Parts: sequence; structure tokens; C-alpha cells
Amino acid sequence: MNGFLWLLWLAAVIAIAIWAFGCQKRRRQKALLEAGPLSNEDRGFLKNHFGLYEKIPKDVQTRLEPIVQVLIAEKNFEACGGLSEVSREMKVVVMAQAALLLVGRDHRLFSKLRTVLIYPDAFKGGREEHDETVRLGESWGSGSVILSWRSVQRGGEDERDGHNVVIHEFAHQLDQENRHADGLPELENRAAVGNWAHAFSDAFEDFCKDLDAGRKTVMDPYGATNPAEFFAVATETFFEKAKQLNQEYPRLYLQLKNYYGLDPVAW
Repeated sequence: MNGFLWLLWLAAVIAIAIWAFGCQKRRRQKALLEAGPLSNEDRGFLKNHFGLYEKIPKDVQTRLEPIVQVLIAEKNFEACGGLSEVSREMKVVVMAQAALLLVGRDHRLFSKLRTVLIYPDAFKGGREEHDETVRLGESWGSGSVILSWRSVQRGGEDERDGHNVVIHEFAHQLDQENRHADGLPELENRAAVGNWAHAFSDAFEDFCKDLDAGRKTVMDPYGATNPAEFFAVATETFFEKAKQLNQEYPRLYLQLKNYYGLDPVAW
């Protein structure tokens, strides 16, 4: 293939990719416009199991509810570990918390996610053979989120403890959209990447130093495991302990505020 033909081929590939991306975006927008709000019964599920929902501003709730509807319609749900079925209540409660990570930003409805698997309680196992580790949740870059329903309830019903398994695992999904679970999700430009990297690396270093010194921090110590877990734990804290996080790590809070397009301090 000579140089001219190669350029034509490359231009055609790029044009097709741009066209496909535009079609996907229009399809998402159309689905969200047609989805409509949640029912009163659905909102009752949230009142019982998602305490933070009552604090979310009304305009955010209005934008969030169609996202919940589309996520429920487009993702698969599987009951595991003796759970008889994944009920409407479970779907609404899980996806409302997940949708909180999308509502303030340009998003692709967790594009890599295909299936949400729900166990009644903590579960054993993982991607490695003979793995017997007990887990409350897990996110796989191959397109699955696994959750303990009991942990979903506990995390959602107490919106001030800084622990929310749904927010944690779906933050991993965002991190995994660019194929690398490294605490650096897809950002809009190089400047944003630079600002994120500086703020997160400094906060991660300070966080680990505080833990090594035995000092109490606003974030769960599990965040020191690696940068990916730090991002997920920071996201939980951002939504559930916003004021404390802003006080201890203001630059980190600002990056999360810019990324999620929300300011929970104001709630």
C-alpha cells in the first residue's frame, strides 16, 4: 500500500470511528430523554436504602433518575450464592448509587460494564483459581461488578460513614474505562491529567505518611493499597464525608469536584 492509499485508509478509519462515537452518543441521549423519572415505589426503595439521596439537590435528582432507568434497562443482573432473584428494589438501589458518579459529567453509561452480579452476603473467590478471599464487592475490567446485597444496604443506609461498596466498585469501573486500573480515569485533556496527577500523588503520599505515623485520617486505610484503591476510597469519602475531605485534602477534593461535576460540600 503506497503512502497516499495508506492516508486514505487511515482517514476512512478515523471518520468511521468518529461517526460511530457520534451515533453512540446520540443513542445515549435519546435513551435518557425517553427514560423518564422513577416511580414513587422506586423512590421509596431509595428512601429506605440510600440515605444520601434525600440530601441530593432536586435538580440533580431529576437528572439522575433517567440514568438509573437506562442503566437498569441496558445492564444484565445475575443472582448468585443462593439469592433467588435480583429484585427491582435491588436494581434501583444499586444503580441510583452508581448513577451518582455519572450525573454531573459527560459519560458513557459505564460503557464497559455488562453484568452486575449480586450475592446475598459476603462472598468468596475472585478472578484467580482457588481464591478463597472473602469479599464485599469487586469490579472487573472485563465488564462485571460483583456486590454483596447486605453490604449495599449497609453502605447506602449510612451515608456518613465513608463506606459505600457500590460507589467504590463503580469508581473502579470508571478507572478501568481506559484499560488501566491505576487511579487515573479518562480526563478531558493533557492539562487536566497533569493537575490530577500532581494532586493525587501528593495526597496519596501524605495519606500513606499519616497512616505510617499512626495518625487518623478521613479516608479508609484500605486506600493505601495502591493508587486504584486510593481513587475508589477517595470517591467514597468525597460523597459521604465531603467537608472533612475538603478540609484535609483540599486539592484532592477540587479534582474530584471537577471530575464528577458535583460539590457535595454544598449539600
